[in-house]
Amino acid sequence: MRNYISIDIGGTAIKYGIITENAEILLKDKMDTEAYKGGTEILNKVIRIVEKYFFEYEPIGICISTAGMVDTEKGEIFYSGPTIPRYAGIKFKEELEKKFSIPCEVENDVNCAGLAENISGVAIGSKITLCLTIGTGIGGCILIDKKIFHGFSNSACEIGYMHMFDSDFQTLGASSILTKKVAERKQESEETWSGYNIFEEAKKGDNICISAIDEMVEILGRGIANICYVINPEVVVLGGGIMAQDTYLRPKIEKAIKKYLLPIVFQKTRLEFAKHQNDAGMLGAFYNFRSKH
Repeated sequence: MRNYISIDIGGTAIKYGIITENAEILLKDKMDTEAYKGGTEILNKVIRIVEKYFFEYEPIGICISTAGMVDTEKGEIFYSGPTIPRYAGIKFKEELEKKFSIPCEVENDVNCAGLAENISGVAIGSKITLCLTIGTGIGGCILIDKKIFHGFSNSACEIGYMHMFDSDFQTLGASSILTKKVAERKQESEETWSGYNIFEEAKKGDNICISAIDEMVEILGRGIANICYVINPEVVVLGGGIMAQDTYLRPKIEKAIKKYLLPIVFQKTRLEFAKHQNDAGMLGAFYNFRSKH
């Protein structure tokens, strides 16, 4: 059985483990990203992860999913927001292949999540898939016939930066904005609130929490509808921690999308909530590697 090391680098945590050639996750673990230390320290963490498993599992490839804009041919980061300072220019593929003498492939984390859902998740068989992850920001991915659409310069579907109401999509619609709004309106510390707490209170009838969620959903509905007019996806997949609230959010998001989409388009657009959740990045990184080797 051939094994692969798969690593998913996010702004908060690095999730990693061993995946078999049959896409079975043998083991997994995670560590804090400590993003404030910058890109070089993240590269060092990745090297230590590979060293940890290298001799025991004899991997034949290193699969990386990461935040930031990725040059997939070079396997390096060419742009990253302020969440991970000094990340642009980190050459994962070059450094890891030189050190371990096995191939390495690198892809954007949202692209990996979308690929995982398209191959073994809720979008199996979909010809055109739009995947969004709603978290600290909003990321997007387009897949056409199970292939990631990268655009001309590897920056396709950076939908979080779409301009909306003198702001942008992720500043208005990300789940991180939810906690800020509730804390401000309740005049409490932001640390006392999480997405989970907000939804629990909303289910009990807390009007401030309900209002904040509805405002977020309205922004998501408008943004998703606008993207659907451009690419006409068969399936829209929503991921990110907040989307674990499937039962509560589904009717609200469907209603918001329906408000902005022509009925003929809405009727032919399926909404799904991601299946793989925390494993999506690792699985997608593996699928990406396998597609190239």
